[in-house]
Order: sequence, then C-alpha cells, then structure tokens
Amino acid sequence: MPLQRAEQSRRALYREAVRAAAVGLVINLLLGVTKLTAGLLSGFYALISDAVNSLSDVGVSTVVVGALLYAQRPADSSHPYGHSKAEGIAASNVALLVVVSAAITAYYGILEFGAAHGLPPFWTLLLAGGNVAIKELLYHYKIRVGRRTGSTALIANAWDHRSDALCAAAVLVGLLIVRIGGLKYAAADEIAAFVVLLAIIVSAGLLFRRSVSELMDVQADSDLVSQIRREATEVGGVVDVETLLVRKSGLEYFVDVHIEVDARISVADGHEIGHRVKDRLLGQLPVLRDVLVHLEPDLQRDRDARSARRSARAG
Repeated sequence: MPLQRAEQSRRALYREAVRAAAVGLVINLLLGVTKLTAGLLSGFYALISDAVNSLSDVGVSTVVVGALLYAQRPADSSHPYGHSKAEGIAASNVALLVVVSAAITAYYGILEFGAAHGLPPFWTLLLAGGNVAIKELLYHYKIRVGRRTGSTALIANAWDHRSDALCAAAVLVGLLIVRIGGLKYAAADEIAAFVVLLAIIVSAGLLFRRSVSELMDVQADSDLVSQIRREATEVGGVVDVETLLVRKSGLEYFVDVHIEVDARISVADGHEIGHRVKDRLLGQLPVLRDVLVHLEPDLQRDRDARSARRSARAG
C-alpha cells in the first residue's frame, strides 16, 4: 500500500510538471505571435528579436512536455531503468537549439543595424511592459512547480522566463529612449535587441550545463541524501549506513545504499532487513524510483562480541 501511494505521488508530480510546461507553451505562443506582428508593423527590430525568443520558448516548452510524457513510460527489456533520463536529454538538445536560434537572429540584426525607422508607437511600450510582467509571473509559477516536482528542465525553463523578463525590460528601455530622445537615439533599439540575444545565449548555456550534469549522474543535493540516510538508519537491524549514492534521473532518483548489519545474523535475516530498508525508503520518499541495498557486516560489533566472550572465559 505505501508503495502504491508512492507511485501515485510520482504520477501527480509528472502531471503538475506537464501542466506547468503546457501553460508556458500556450502563453509563449500568444506572446510570440503578438510581438512578431507588432515588430513587423512598427519596424522595430527589438520587438522582432524578442518575438523570436518567445517562439523559441514554444519549442523549448514543447520538447519539455514531450520529454516529461515519454519519461513516464515503464521500464522494458531495452530500458530496465526506465525512461526518466529523457527529460535531461531533451533539455540539453533544446539548449543547443536556442543558441542556434539566437545566432541566426543576431545575424539578421547585424544586417538591420542602422536601418532607418520611425518613432515607436505608444502601444509598443504597453506591449513591452506587459511582456515584462507576464514573463516574471511565469518565472515565479514555474520555479515553484519545478522545485516542488524536482524537474530540472522546468527549473531551467523558469530561469529562461526570468531571463526573458530582463530582456523585455531591455526592449522597453530601448523603445523609451527612442520615443523620448528621438530618432538620433534609434540605435538604442538595436542595442536592446542584442542585449536580448546575449541573455538568450547565457540562459541556454546554464540550461545545457545543468542538464549535462544530470546526465553524468551527479550526486543528489545534500538535503535529500541526509533524509535518505536518516530513514535507512531508523529501520530495525541497521547499524549504520556505510555508502550512499543518489543519482537524479528526470523527476526521480535512484539510490545505491550499503547498510551495516550484525555480522552474526543469518543471510535470510540480513535479506529481510534489506527489504525493509528498500520498502521504507520507497514508501516515505515518492521521488525515489528504485533502491538497491547492499549488506555489509558490522565487523566492529563482531570483534567487540568476540573480545567480550574471551574476557568472560578468561575470568
């Protein structure tokens, strides 16, 4: 029953993560189309580059949603550890796509640099200001869901929204400078656009580093490791935890734990203790996908017992 509840909790985490990614997808699509239309009508390149950013985020969110759905597929003969790494693989590939998108946009920005255009209409300022607010709200929503579910891709996606909010602020400043200072400050529009592109590249780099680190089976954060250690040592018969390795795979974790037990007990008793440790960890921590328990004899206790028996005989 506890294991059933744990499985239900894991599925609930995936549903919440997918829902958050889907919300971002829809909002970014609407923002991208709106800003692209506004940029083409007004002739201001900063709006067009920001529209490309939002539309590339649609691709990011689409891949994240697909990866989260694929990651839930059960283990099979070809993938005995399941498919949860799909999230990290998707995140690393998305990062590279974002960099390519930024490079292409920068190229066309260079071609447009210095091109003559008129003063930005007042409505472009309203659009840029609304974009800042929407992106910041998306950041807070996704960072909260990402931390609660443990989704690396969703957390990275949240920081991408924070980067977008800063980019949108740069666009807003550029438009304001041109609007207030006149056409002699028209270059502020292009400069703001390049600030946007730089932020995209930085965001993609952070996403790539985080996802690759996960794919290399980096040790889980210390709080989770400590919690697992505490739960394991509370099981009757466990003397101590000798080794504890915890690797993240998507929203889930795999645990390898070496526990010390009394060296004098039978193999069957040790096997039973190992099963209780595994069941307790899986039942108490729904984020754990599987636990591999290895038994080690508590040799110190065995030596102390033999020493005590020798002392008793000698006495």
